Amino acid sequence: MPLFPARPAPLPAVDPVELQRVAARGWPAVEQQPLGEWTLRASAGFTRRANSAQALGDPGLPLPRALERVRAWYAERELPAWIEVTVPGSPTELAAELDRLGAHHSPTLVRTAPLAALARAGRSGQGERVRLSRTADAGWLSVYRRSSGDPAQERAAQQVLHGGPSVWFAAVPDPGGAAPLAIGRCVIDGPWACFAAVEVRPEARRQGLATALMAVLAARAAEEGARGAYLQVEAGNSGALTLYDGLGFTTSHTYHYARLP
Repeated sequence: MPLFPARPAPLPAVDPVELQRVAARGWPAVEQQPLGEWTLRASAGFTRRANSAQALGDPGLPLPRALERVRAWYAERELPAWIEVTVPGSPTELAAELDRLGAHHSPTLVRTAPLAALARAGRSGQGERVRLSRTADAGWLSVYRRSSGDPAQERAAQQVLHGGPSVWFAAVPDPGGAAPLAIGRCVIDGPWACFAAVEVRPEARRQGLATALMAVLAARAAEEGARGAYLQVEAGNSGALTLYDGLGFTTSHTYHYARLP
């Protein structure tokens, strides 16, 4: 697929709180409920992002009571109580309270890059192999492998993956007709494009497919008016961090998931 033009433009001005809220719209939970300025999110256990309390701003209750409300809400749904703590953005005393309770932490980096540079990164001929779609078919989902096979979770996965302002799925077909060699997902929300679910089958790695796939998605996002790219990556994922470093991504801020005991 030919790349669409992407004019150079600076990253949109944004603070961590605003970008976290953009990210939540790009990965919308099946069920959401406000707790003051916090948002409780549940999706049958499909990904922590869609099954955690986004703790931005004031929960409208003293912190211990707010955390008890979070624990009870997730217990009603038979889900672990995860809290998304953003630095900066969440209440300053939240991390200390979670440490006091013995919460388990899992850090994540939010990284951003100019979209036009990302669109130009895939000019190696591989971009012509990328196919875009508004839906994730069975082949795409077979490579993604993020759900458990539980019917409720599978339904939630479909709803979350296809939710968002403007969603595109990308795939590099296997010439032999098997599952795609590489996949990715992009959600365009005003000036921002979120990249997620970038996966390459083991036998097809180190061929530039991930770069080509992201470049085509970036060019499509630029055509819809986006100027900045962002993604979320676990701090310990060295392979992904190396790829994203090479594509010009730098760290905007961090957040972590804390699981209430």
